[in-house]
Amino acid sequence: MAKIKKQDALDYHSQGKPGKIEVIPTKPYSSQRDLSLAYSPGVAEPCLRIAENPDDVYKYTSKANLVAVISNGTAVLGLGDIGPMASKPVMEGKGLLFKIFADIDVFDIEVDASDPEHFISVVKAIAPTFGGINLEDIKAPEAFEIEERLKKELDIPVMHDDQHGTAIISSAGLLNALELAGKNIDKVKIVVSGAGASAMSCVKLYCSLGAKTENIFMFDSKGLLAKDREGLEGNKALFATHEKSISLVDAMKEADVFLGLSKGGIVSKEMVKSMAKNPIVFALANPDPEITYKDAMSTRKDLIMATGRSDHPNQVNNVLGFPFIFRGAMDVRATTINEEMKLAAVHAIASLAKETVPEEVSEAYGERSITFGRDQFIPKPLDPRLIYYVAPAVAKAAMDSGVAKNPIKDWNVYEDNLKKRLGLDNKLVRNITEKAEKNPKRVVFAEADNYKVLKAAQTTYEEGVALPILLGRKERVLKMIEEYSMDLPEVEIIDPKSDDEIDRRKRYAQAFFEMRKRKGFTEYEALKIMRERNYFGAMMVHIGDADAMVSGATRNYSDVLKPALQVIGKQKEVDRVAGMYILVTRKGPIFLADTTVNFDPTAEEIADMTNQVAKTVRKFKVTPRIALLSYSNFGSSNGTDAKKMAEAVKIIHEKYPTLTVDGELQANFALNNDLLEDKFSFSNLVNKEVNTLIFPNLSSGNIAYKLLQEMTEAEAIGPVLVGLRKSVHVLQLGASVREIVNMVKVAVVDAQNK
Repeated sequence: MAKIKKQDALDYHSQGKPGKIEVIPTKPYSSQRDLSLAYSPGVAEPCLRIAENPDDVYKYTSKANLVAVISNGTAVLGLGDIGPMASKPVMEGKGLLFKIFADIDVFDIEVDASDPEHFISVVKAIAPTFGGINLEDIKAPEAFEIEERLKKELDIPVMHDDQHGTAIISSAGLLNALELAGKNIDKVKIVVSGAGASAMSCVKLYCSLGAKTENIFMFDSKGLLAKDREGLEGNKALFATHEKSISLVDAMKEADVFLGLSKGGIVSKEMVKSMAKNPIVFALANPDPEITYKDAMSTRKDLIMATGRSDHPNQVNNVLGFPFIFRGAMDVRATTINEEMKLAAVHAIASLAKETVPEEVSEAYGERSITFGRDQFIPKPLDPRLIYYVAPAVAKAAMDSGVAKNPIKDWNVYEDNLKKRLGLDNKLVRNITEKAEKNPKRVVFAEADNYKVLKAAQTTYEEGVALPILLGRKERVLKMIEEYSMDLPEVEIIDPKSDDEIDRRKRYAQAFFEMRKRKGFTEYEALKIMRERNYFGAMMVHIGDADAMVSGATRNYSDVLKPALQVIGKQKEVDRVAGMYILVTRKGPIFLADTTVNFDPTAEEIADMTNQVAKTVRKFKVTPRIALLSYSNFGSSNGTDAKKMAEAVKIIHEKYPTLTVDGELQANFALNNDLLEDKFSFSNLVNKEVNTLIFPNLSSGNIAYKLLQEMTEAEAIGPVLVGLRKSVHVLQLGASVREIVNMVKVAVVDAQNK
């Protein structure tokens, strides 16, 4: 990661609206009636209900989703005791992380109270406002007392993240690192540099996982916590298990694990060299670790390492834990965050690290081959799956341990709701995926020597939605599979130009010639053209050697469409093949056609295309509600396109009376039901939630979907070719791996239907 300049950081926090968070109303407020409901007199009703039943506060207010991030600024990041006001940028930042990672709202509260009793009394006094308390940047040993007291005296989740966040993430990393090292946690020698709040929480959690206190050597600034040390009290006394003090250098000899939560530069290369076989080093001091990643890794090849930095593998980052721990705890209205819940988070995070990493995560970190191993035993902080791995695990642990006041009854619904919170819900894609998984098909990847296409092939193979057939130069494809550590066993790799395929080329060429001999092709030209992957792949589908094909990530649209039309051809009842895009929005999928094929279709062709699009939409388990778009509303303009769309609507109503269709309509009326009902209440689209848009020509359709894709957060799937006899689909030029994977799933379902 590039070094952050001071001025850049200052500008980031000061430019525009100062700070990083704001409060946004969640209810209408545009009229006097709205304001009367929000405040006086309407607000009295929920107040009275809550007075009668205090639990109704969760029903009528934001308490259920509101966390207080509270600090007194006595131990801020690596800055020390800088006071409450100076800590505010950090607390705002914590609030931002809560929101973007778990959709939890936050008020940051900076308290001018260094005395623990004063601080505790302040937090207790404001606790009724919140559904959870995140204590932050409070120095030890006061932090222990503050958290322990508040957990006992409040009935909402309380957690000092500086203690437990690092403990939970490092514990997950330790479990996986030990697995890679082939060691058992109850047998390993652990050396800890640091005895503050975070280090103490770490070793306590390690012991909950099976580590033995007699195997732990814990150092503070004065040396080893040992029985011959005077003045050791509380937590430090718990880990003073060794009779005499020894140096950190001696303790590191034959150590299996080093955990650093102290200061930079205290561990030398020689100390790492002296550790046991397959040593594990967690150098977590920030910004300067106890030993740099470069120095440590240069000492030995068997080293397994994590740091607190984002520019090295295996970052121990608290954001992997606290948003999702609070999410799960608050969703079941847990009265505390107990040991069982923390351990559940540990195991969920450890488990996620072993799963195949989504391509969007790889792209976010600029890495191509992220697989479980020494460079990936802790998940990446931007992995979108964390919320529905960790939060449910924490919620279930709260229920099982008897601290949940609002147990979850349907876990599938809960997981869907978690995905919706971050815009991750994708019912359409899930439906397509589920259908593809039940009956995977053989899919030709015509550009298999392209990294993104090959990665998509691997992903669909691993997900069990497709059986890839890879077209490309065999040596190149095999080299890429090895280079990027891809796992594609027994997948067929075909080079249409190779001598090995001469017999198949001849067979395909003869079949193609029979189809096209009266359309300008000679036998020689048919044989020659079979060397081209798009023709070869299309013939595989036509002959039955494959079920579907995707291509176009590196080719112009016409280079794939032309072979598809010549080899596959359109269905008998179809006049024109059309191109349809699917935009997956937070409100649900929107289907757009024609966006890629027909330049200026007639009214009759639009009617036919609309019917074909409707059939395709139904195959995705969606009921089509269709608007034919124009610059006109129901005859308000006499332009050519407006008249054409109005005529198409008439034809559709006559030929396909069961379709829910209307138009011609401007796009805003089609998508805004209030506008439509207000001005055109006679339309049969009123209260129907339009999900399918038909455009008058290619220009308007293509421009519209590209604008929508670029200017919104909608995910695009397509273009889906509608009306072909068999499943061949054209990718967007430069499509991402995720887009290719989604198109493969569409192609598989299309092949099933055909």
